[in-house]
Amino acid sequence: MTESMTAESRPELEAFIHRRIDEAEGISFAEYMGHCLYHPDYGYYIAPRERIGKGGDFFTSTSVHSAFGRLICRQLEQMWQLLGKGDFTIAEQGAGEGHLCLDILAAAAEDHPEFYQSLSYCLVEISPDNRQRQANLLGAHHDRVRWSTLPELDGMEGCFLTNELVDAFPVHLVEMKDGRLQEVFVIDRDGGFGEELRPLSTLSIQEYFNGLGITLAEGSRAEINLEAPRWMAEVGSLLRRGFVITVDYGYPAAELYAPWRNRGTLMCYCRHTSSEDPYRMAGCQDITAHIDFTALEQAGGKQGLEPLFFGAQYRFLMGLGFVEVLLEMQARTTDENQARALRMTLKNLIMPDGGMGETFKVLVQGKGVGSVSLLCQRSIREIPLPMAGMF
Repeated sequence: MTESMTAESRPELEAFIHRRIDEAEGISFAEYMGHCLYHPDYGYYIAPRERIGKGGDFFTSTSVHSAFGRLICRQLEQMWQLLGKGDFTIAEQGAGEGHLCLDILAAAAEDHPEFYQSLSYCLVEISPDNRQRQANLLGAHHDRVRWSTLPELDGMEGCFLTNELVDAFPVHLVEMKDGRLQEVFVIDRDGGFGEELRPLSTLSIQEYFNGLGITLAEGSRAEINLEAPRWMAEVGSLLRRGFVITVDYGYPAAELYAPWRNRGTLMCYCRHTSSEDPYRMAGCQDITAHIDFTALEQAGGKQGLEPLFFGAQYRFLMGLGFVEVLLEMQARTTDENQARALRMTLKNLIMPDGGMGETFKVLVQGKGVGSVSLLCQRSIREIPLPMAGMF
């Protein structure tokens, strides 16, 4: 086997999944996806691997430029003020290599020193590989950073922050066939993996749709992320007072499950190449699905979380002062080529029409904070900065 084939194959994981299929006579797609991503030895997010950036499998907003973290820091500092300028916990789950944490802490230390001294940054991370990468990256801020489990955050005041976490939760695949909702199971087929439609593995799937008031159109396939509302309910119960910021790609339920989106949103990524085939390179490619923001809002609402903002990433960043930060960074360089490169790089964060600025959405919820006016809620016309010639 060549080196490249070895890099994109985990035969131990494939053998494990085949054993599970044999034992259970087929497994749900959710179980299959869970093993591919989170197997304790061979899962994509657990085993050592470069996942983010040019040398990895995909880009995120944090890998584009540190300005993303600097802008989020502005919102966090305002949240700290709204909570009374006391001790403030930032909890980030699924932080990857820790770049967003680093950018937020660096911006806080430079621009908001009083806030920096008041905050504790807690990383919730299940991957030993990522924890080691985070520790190496964040050494300069070791007195501000700690690692914890979700239950250890009980009673926290501050902000729970995630960037592209929920899309990687294992999903159930369902299909409406002959007027009945059926579920995709993974089976053995010709030495590889195949699919078979079966009755639903859990009544929770039908209850999920009932709660949204949605019925799939005949022939439609969709992903059901049962873990997402459970996770949001847990986060809401742990937060005594403060905010939740969820950055991810997805839609409200009515749009996510619309009749014209009848093949679902499941996608796989490896070495910056996308695929719709989750049954190849098990453990060596990311598997994701767009999230249902309506379900997150409903689950949060049951725990006292009130929606404060929901919109495309470009609106979120513009409200936080994207133009101002761009102009500040441009002013620090006298090289026009560097300034132009900076503009083009930052433009990726707000590009609409299918770019990061529109594909990614941001949901901000608050608990026990009353009626507040957040920076990110500002409309573009409220921002008193020159727009002409920005790019």
